[in-house]
Amino acid sequence: MGKNLLILDFGSQYTQLIARRVRELNVYCEIHPYNKIPNNFNYNGVILSGSPCSVTQNDAPVPNLNSLIKNIPILGICYGAQFLVKHFGGVVESSKTREYGRANLSFFNSENSLFKNIQSNSQVWMSHGDTIKNLAKNMAKLASTNDVENAAFQISNENIFGIQFHPEVFHSTDGLQIIKNFVVNISKCSTNWTPDSFVETSIKNIKKQIGTEKVVLGISGGVDSSVAALLLHKAIGENLHCIFVDNGLLRKNEFQEVLKQYESLGLNIKGVNAKKEFYNSLKGLSDPEEKRKAIGKTFIDIFDLEANAIKNVDWLAQGTIYPDIIESVSVNGPSVTIKSHHNVGGLPDYMKLKIIEPLKSLFKDEVRRVGRSLNLPSQILNRHPFPGPGLGIRILGEITEQKIHILQEVDHIFISGLKEYNLYDNVWQAGAIFLPVQSVGVMGDERTYENAVALRAVSSTDGMTADWCHLPYEFLSKISNRIINNVKGINRVTYDISSKPPATIEWE
Repeated sequence: MGKNLLILDFGSQYTQLIARRVRELNVYCEIHPYNKIPNNFNYNGVILSGSPCSVTQNDAPVPNLNSLIKNIPILGICYGAQFLVKHFGGVVESSKTREYGRANLSFFNSENSLFKNIQSNSQVWMSHGDTIKNLAKNMAKLASTNDVENAAFQISNENIFGIQFHPEVFHSTDGLQIIKNFVVNISKCSTNWTPDSFVETSIKNIKKQIGTEKVVLGISGGVDSSVAALLLHKAIGENLHCIFVDNGLLRKNEFQEVLKQYESLGLNIKGVNAKKEFYNSLKGLSDPEEKRKAIGKTFIDIFDLEANAIKNVDWLAQGTIYPDIIESVSVNGPSVTIKSHHNVGGLPDYMKLKIIEPLKSLFKDEVRRVGRSLNLPSQILNRHPFPGPGLGIRILGEITEQKIHILQEVDHIFISGLKEYNLYDNVWQAGAIFLPVQSVGVMGDERTYENAVALRAVSSTDGMTADWCHLPYEFLSKISNRIINNVKGINRVTYDISSKPPATIEWE
């Protein structure tokens, strides 16, 4: 795959962002736990990520860099930089105040290869509790801020660098240039990682891996499964069997509309109406995790039944993307479960199929770029992400058919309105949430006591972080009126103004 970059993860919330910035340079990179340096990955440079840990604590993560030092360029970011200082004999100590937020480089060595083409007084983003007090004897200072003396350094006569700020975040205005200086100019990584090259390589690899065997894929109408389907279809044609299950928790008219779209692409697809099975599995459940598991189990049961009806299937394809993989493998073993992933580790033992995941190296925005390269229709390509459990996790509390019908109508008015007012493509994800709340209202001369819904719209690049969309008041007013006037059972509409973090995009 050419000359790539390795990122060693020490548990930082920004590690995936480092990878995305590297990918923006058309350089392929992979994230691996700091204690699992891969032997079978061709890389030209290494970035050591930040960490929530302190290098001064007894159980601080310590990588074995013996095979890397003197052989390959290394860039330590935040914790990674502090680790290098301590490793080579310098002094790192806890700062009296946490150094967090914007700062400016009051000094930097513009002649150094890491700081080429950086603007004077460049803004950077600090986020650390420890600070580098004394560099090791063989280290030279490269940059400072007003509060941080040793903001960057290099080991003399070595391509080993450290920076205490985070170049990967948006607030570091020349951050991408610094990353480019290290990845492309110092490490000499290949800049040939493009959507077209990914498609070409993937089709070749799929043909080699699958041959003439059959593949079954559960398809949802979303970008991930659609791009996976088109990629597989171009490689193996009719040997790909797609199954689209209607779980009764889709958007209004979605089942019929999505089937038509897929048939127009020439995909070999079967639609399965399984509403009753899903509704029965959800009866009496109100806990979010129990609902997710019930929906997941029912899907697997239905999908297994349909897959077994196809003769001689050998492979199961999944639309797993890179964040799913990363989030299922943490630095210190299994990470804390935020919610059940439907793609990773969800295959039961009795389904004796080999797994193929053609998108497992891509971030969400890269999936869209690959879809564009495959000429995926814009109505699928630009479709907002929609959770696997569908409206099942947008109805808080127990699910009933009546609540589903109400929420489908509310959601339809909201999404249609975004499209009507040309706001849809400016929003990463939008939807409505049925709240377990009833409130007093007045409609005409009658006093009502009916349900409330919350509207949610967020902006994001990949879903890892998100901000609430500042939709025009006039738009929100009109949508609220349409919902209350047209959806029986709703008398109050609210708008969610929470960002991720601390909130998640979905409510359950």
